[in-house]
Amino acid sequence: MTTKITRRSALGLLGATALPFTPLRALAQSGEPIKVGVLHSLSGTMAISETTLKDTMLMLIEQQNAKGGLLGRPIEAVVVDPASDWPLFAEKARELLTVQNVDVMFGCWTSVSRKSVLPVIEELNGLLFYPVQYEGEESSKNVFYTGAAPNQQAIPATDYFLEELGVEKFALLGTDYVYPRTTNNILAAYLKSKGIAEEDIFVNYTPFGHSDWSSIVADVVALGADGKKVGVISTINGDANIGFYKELAAAGISADDIPVVAFSVGEEELSGLDTSDLVGHLAAWNYFQSADTPENAAFISAWHEFIGSDARVTNDPMEAHYIGFNMWVQAVEAAGTTEVDAVRDAMYGQTFPNLTGGMAEMLPNHHLTKPVLIGEIRADGQFDIISQTDPVPGDAWTDYLPESAVLTSDWPGLGCGMYNTETQTCVQIESNY
Repeated sequence: MTTKITRRSALGLLGATALPFTPLRALAQSGEPIKVGVLHSLSGTMAISETTLKDTMLMLIEQQNAKGGLLGRPIEAVVVDPASDWPLFAEKARELLTVQNVDVMFGCWTSVSRKSVLPVIEELNGLLFYPVQYEGEESSKNVFYTGAAPNQQAIPATDYFLEELGVEKFALLGTDYVYPRTTNNILAAYLKSKGIAEEDIFVNYTPFGHSDWSSIVADVVALGADGKKVGVISTINGDANIGFYKELAAAGISADDIPVVAFSVGEEELSGLDTSDLVGHLAAWNYFQSADTPENAAFISAWHEFIGSDARVTNDPMEAHYIGFNMWVQAVEAAGTTEVDAVRDAMYGQTFPNLTGGMAEMLPNHHLTKPVLIGEIRADGQFDIISQTDPVPGDAWTDYLPESAVLTSDWPGLGCGMYNTETQTCVQIESNY
């Protein structure tokens, strides 16, 4: 199903009032609308995480239209539902580009959905802003990655376990798809480089929507039978997290016993759980709702007004869409067009304020600079920020896998996202720069 969302229909669907509408500004908008494709699952296992990102895009588009649109034209959201079906993501992306003729797309959550979309947008020269932490090991000229690369989330979280909590054994638990598997390969190599023995690293993968966690939790507990401190690094995605955390609580495991740091659990996921037994467990992101800055207070207020509920939370991928959308707007204004190649050129070096303080910058490898935050779960489902770094440049290719350590990405300089620094060759199709 494809739904075109204008300002009026967005308000009708959401039952809320967004930013005040200014008629004089609306009258200044003319010509064909600029179409923004919104490619997020609104049903299926990932709807728990992705529906909010659709709503976030509607809010951002609403705000921009209230400012007079873009290039003097209104912006129109075209929303589709890939329904947590990975091949359907590719079909919906093709529909957005060839039938709806969108100028840009914001979407995907899982890496398998992004990988499904990738050949379509590269074939058709579309542009995707991808807002979720991921495994790295990729740099496409048709994607801007506004979520965290491993060196902006997974590696710092592991360092926190090692240095601050004294974890000696690691359970790497993930959903069975590309992001957890690649991230855990990177983390296993990193842990070994830090002196952690292979037998002290337990790795387990489960399907999307997995619900029976009793035996896996028992295996994690057994890992610490020798008295060594055990920690869980979780790349579990979607509604499977509900069963996992419930099983931890049922087993009487506290954060003092076996701390968990999650990379895909934020405020939105916790809002559906009884978090009283999860207090003290951790998450690593680049944003938390509890960040105390004027920018974040304004964002939260606008969100609550738009969505019509003060109970609705904000989260990290929402901030990534906020930064990515505003950078895209700035790039379109600088280029004077929505044409993909011109906008891409204008994206490099774009800056926009983070909601946690400081400035995000878009790098030549299509990744952002981002601060790294460690948050501790509170009883109210929010996070106490217990660690925050200065902005870290996103690294498309990890230093901890030998085949990746020699690769770099530089689209405006080298016209390549996969440049081998040893052979001084581009090992993928070069761009038309």
